[in-house]
Amino acid sequence: MAKTENASPADAPAFKLPDPQALSQSMADVAERSQRIVAEWLKRQAEDGDNGADAMNIGRAFLEMTMKLMSDPSRMLKAQIGFWQDTMTLWQNTTRKVMGLDTAPVIDTPGDRRFKDEAWKDNEVFDFIKQSYLLSARYVQDVVTQVEGLDPKTAQKVDFYSRQFIDAMSPSNFVLTNPEVLRKTAETGGENLLKGLNNLLGDLERGKGQLRIKMTDTDAFKVGGNIGVSPGKVVFQNDLMQLIQYTPATDKVLKRPLLIAPPWINKFYILDLRPKNSFVRWAVSQGHTVFVISWVNPDEKLAEKNFEDYMHEGFLAALDAIEAATGEREVNAIGYCLGGTLLASTLAYMAVKGDDRIKTATFFVTMMDFAEAGELGVFIDEEQLRTLEEKMNKRGYLEGSEMATTFNMLRANDLIWSFVVNNYLLGNDPFPFDLLYWNADSTRMPAKMHSFYLRNMYQANLLCKPNGIALSGVPIDLGKIKTPAYFLSTREDHIAPWKSTYRGTQLLGGKKRFVLAASGHIAGVVNSPDGGKYNHWINEDLPPDPDTWLSGATELAGSWWPDWHRWILAHGKAQVAARVPGDGKLPALEDAPGSYVQVRLI
Repeated sequence: MAKTENASPADAPAFKLPDPQALSQSMADVAERSQRIVAEWLKRQAEDGDNGADAMNIGRAFLEMTMKLMSDPSRMLKAQIGFWQDTMTLWQNTTRKVMGLDTAPVIDTPGDRRFKDEAWKDNEVFDFIKQSYLLSARYVQDVVTQVEGLDPKTAQKVDFYSRQFIDAMSPSNFVLTNPEVLRKTAETGGENLLKGLNNLLGDLERGKGQLRIKMTDTDAFKVGGNIGVSPGKVVFQNDLMQLIQYTPATDKVLKRPLLIAPPWINKFYILDLRPKNSFVRWAVSQGHTVFVISWVNPDEKLAEKNFEDYMHEGFLAALDAIEAATGEREVNAIGYCLGGTLLASTLAYMAVKGDDRIKTATFFVTMMDFAEAGELGVFIDEEQLRTLEEKMNKRGYLEGSEMATTFNMLRANDLIWSFVVNNYLLGNDPFPFDLLYWNADSTRMPAKMHSFYLRNMYQANLLCKPNGIALSGVPIDLGKIKTPAYFLSTREDHIAPWKSTYRGTQLLGGKKRFVLAASGHIAGVVNSPDGGKYNHWINEDLPPDPDTWLSGATELAGSWWPDWHRWILAHGKAQVAARVPGDGKLPALEDAPGSYVQVRLI
């Protein structure tokens, strides 16, 4: 084990002095850009209005927690005693380590990428800093999670924002307590920090005063150039969507076309990111005639579009267009996340109307019962919804960057702080990563639709209640859906927790199959069989309790995609000659991926 006291001067990095003229010019540029950024920020604040110093009600939640703690000081004292004992043990172990004796860590987090640099383990000072932080983090979490008497929503908010604070205070996020940053600062004469400051200013400029961290090299990708490249044509469009029909790869195709509805919170090309992991390309290769809805990136002109408009101008319009394009009335349908919530709602509406065109329904990581919506529930309460609605009503939409920030907070260490260290402290440029390019390709939400969705689904949880929601004046009941359904959920999903998505199996009528994949909301879904990654679990039974389902499930290696395809074939394997986009009654309007998906916000 390396010891700092044994390191020779030759091992230490040479300190490079900065060029005074270049430094002076850079600081002048920084000052000018900073003034412009502040002006942009003030302008934005004036446009958005004053929504209060604590629009998210964080202060009130922590005040309630403090009052509960004060009512039971013995619990706090017990936690403090444990923390002091651990801290004393750490001091003793550090002393032994300085003397050259091996000691086991008081606390450790194997696999924590924040502390992957060897100095966090080998250097006594940094090892002490790391363990002190981890002990403090554990102490704070123990205190806030064991407070009794808080209502569940307040407890969830306190826990979530405590972890946000803990993550922010990691020693890896600061220059003087990050050994990798200190080394690079010495080696470059501080050029990394100056470059990082320029990266920070660039992100603030892009956000017009608000921080929009650049996660990837956006110039390395082009939709339709090196991502979203599966061949096809746009064969239909309206105000809300373009419908893409993909070019067949087989002489024969399944008689029933496949319609895919992605969420309009993100863009569809996550299912066609690269040829090697494209679900679209794979489905085409299996003999599906694939149609994908590419949702518009709305502006203020579409402020009045509601959830039911997405049903009529999305799913139902697509069904009409597919029949015109192929002559086929019956389809298999997939809904991804919010697209799956729309699919369930549409099926319930169609059940009332006697419309049976959708013969199988597949739900990717889809919530229908929002009682336990995971950490997204932190952002849903009356005060926050009112503030959000005020913003949306002024603009006509929810800004895409605001939604992206919310999702990034769910995995702050991976999607926020790792980039703070890389871009701002180390002064590195973000590396090209197709998934992060897609993640940063934000979309807006029409004001009326998003308010309906948040209030009726997340806040009031009315979709799972019979006749709790009416679409176009038609009360809907998920229990009336008799369409065979395939549920795909992911075990590490932070957005749609799998135990919540599992409840959909208890709500829908008809035959159902539930499959649980490893990994998360994206990687667990976009998992090509060729990749050999991630396992999945199956269980033919569907007991009410998801843990009971998992305890009786069989774990299988690799992708769930082949299982889904076999399920589709079991519900209809008739074939017809391959259909070429534009050969039916709908002419080709433009090449895939179409123009709607090309609209970027930044």
